[in-house]
Amino acid sequence: MTSAAEPGTPSPDPVRPSADGAVTGGAATEPRPEETTRAAKTRDPFFDNAKYIAIVLVVAGHAMEALRDVPVGKALYLFLYMFHMPVFIIVSGYFSRRFPYSKNKARKLITQLLVPYVLFQIVYMAIGRFVGGHDVNPTLLDPYFLVWFLLALFAWRLSTPVWLRIRWPLAVAVLISLAAGLQELPGVLETGRILSLLPFFVLGMMLKPEHFAYLRRRWVRILAVPVLAGGLVVAYWAQTRMSVEWVFWRRSNEYLGVDNLTGTAMRVGMLVCATALSAAFLALVPSRRTWFTALGAITLYVYLLHGVPVKVADYLGWYDHPALHTTLGVLAVAVAGMLLAGLLSTPPVRAATRWAVEPKLAWAFRSRPRELG
Repeated sequence: MTSAAEPGTPSPDPVRPSADGAVTGGAATEPRPEETTRAAKTRDPFFDNAKYIAIVLVVAGHAMEALRDVPVGKALYLFLYMFHMPVFIIVSGYFSRRFPYSKNKARKLITQLLVPYVLFQIVYMAIGRFVGGHDVNPTLLDPYFLVWFLLALFAWRLSTPVWLRIRWPLAVAVLISLAAGLQELPGVLETGRILSLLPFFVLGMMLKPEHFAYLRRRWVRILAVPVLAGGLVVAYWAQTRMSVEWVFWRRSNEYLGVDNLTGTAMRVGMLVCATALSAAFLALVPSRRTWFTALGAITLYVYLLHGVPVKVADYLGWYDHPALHTTLGVLAVAVAGMLLAGLLSTPPVRAATRWAVEPKLAWAFRSRPRELG
């Protein structure tokens, strides 16, 4: 959702074969100095299209969350959660490759991630406490609802120098993810989820423009259709056999009721399936400029804001109407979620919330780093 998904920043790489300093093969290579200072003047519509379609699916998924008692609702929920966040994380990793060499790193981390995290953590805790009547622990260390992604992206970006320097970064990230399921990790700072989803971020860092170009080949796009259709069929089959906790990537094997051998095998399978579904999704994303392309630059607004009406509707019991707990009701709510994504992308909404989503805070930073004596 941020410049990998960061709003308002140009995509640094059009999707075309080029040597761009991405991580390749098993070893990481650093971008050349002249490449780190190259300013891109145009955005690649492919990535903006991908981000907007993905954020629409995120909103639809959250909108259907209270309807998982309906078989179609749970199946769609499992299907979307298998790949919509991995897609964002992969794209975030791709745009974070040069983060260690970018200017104003500290300012970007604080204004684009930490400050919005604090503000919306407070907002969602307040909604949970005063609208939902929940006993909310007033802390910034336990991400509430969807703000975990900002904290995760903060941690992943801080780790980018490591992945640029070590050999076999993806293999190491996968091992960390598998190890995260071996024991219940503290809920503080969403440690389990950050470590479990790490391979998708590192995968994004390893990708080069030609990998995305490869997805646009005609036979790949044709193959993507049955892959996604098959994923939906499997999700419907699994909805009576699989806990939704699996797709949250935050619990241990023991918590999920399986031994470590079974849980590790399940995680490997989920990593493979999520990657395949993400690739299939990206293969079908249009590469030309569309009516929604410009909205791909502002997906952080949609991500951070959509939880407010969704949570309020849930807490006020609006989902309790029997008509919604049907197949048609689930589909209607999914469509409503898509419309909500469009509404939150409008200029008036952005103008009213820019202070929280994209705070400037120029007053809080020095023009030059403090010299150490």
